[in-house]
Amino acid sequence: MGIYGLGAIGQLVAEAGRGLGMDILVFGQSASVAKAQAAGYAVARDKTDLFERSDVLSLHVRLRPETTGIVTAEDLARMKSTALLVNTARAELIAPGALLNALRKGRPGYAAVDVYEQEPVVGGNHPFRSMANVLCTPHLGWAEWTNFELYFRETFEQIMLFEQGGPLRLANPEVIPRRV
Repeated sequence: MGIYGLGAIGQLVAEAGRGLGMDILVFGQSASVAKAQAAGYAVARDKTDLFERSDVLSLHVRLRPETTGIVTAEDLARMKSTALLVNTARAELIAPGALLNALRKGRPGYAAVDVYEQEPVVGGNHPFRSMANVLCTPHLGWAEWTNFELYFRETFEQIMLFEQGGPLRLANPEVIPRRV
């Protein structure tokens, strides 16, 4: 299992892969390499090595201006025809149209995506949805315990503030009817 970026989520995915008996191969910035070595994971020589060797490749790179399009059509073409690319990070990490074209050419052979260049996908209108070699989920990658706790706590705080007539964190306060 290839892990591109061994941050907090990448580490969890690598641990899960190791728990399933997979050998872990990591590529990323120096912090990712150091974490990989400390955990006993293999480190890819370079990005080419990561894409060529991975049977499953999971992206966990933060989206920044310098990482936009960091996965190119050439990278995808290096993957095995039996490989699975998993993207639960950001769609923009992959060059526009590169994954769709690569899947049509059979390298990688499969993809699991949770993020899309245009979100939300309205009415199921996305080319991936009609491809037998793609598993699509509705951007659930954020769904981990810490985020659930944060969102639920904020939700209940906002309900309590609303009931007490307190200030709310709203982008559109004009939708709240004025109390008389």
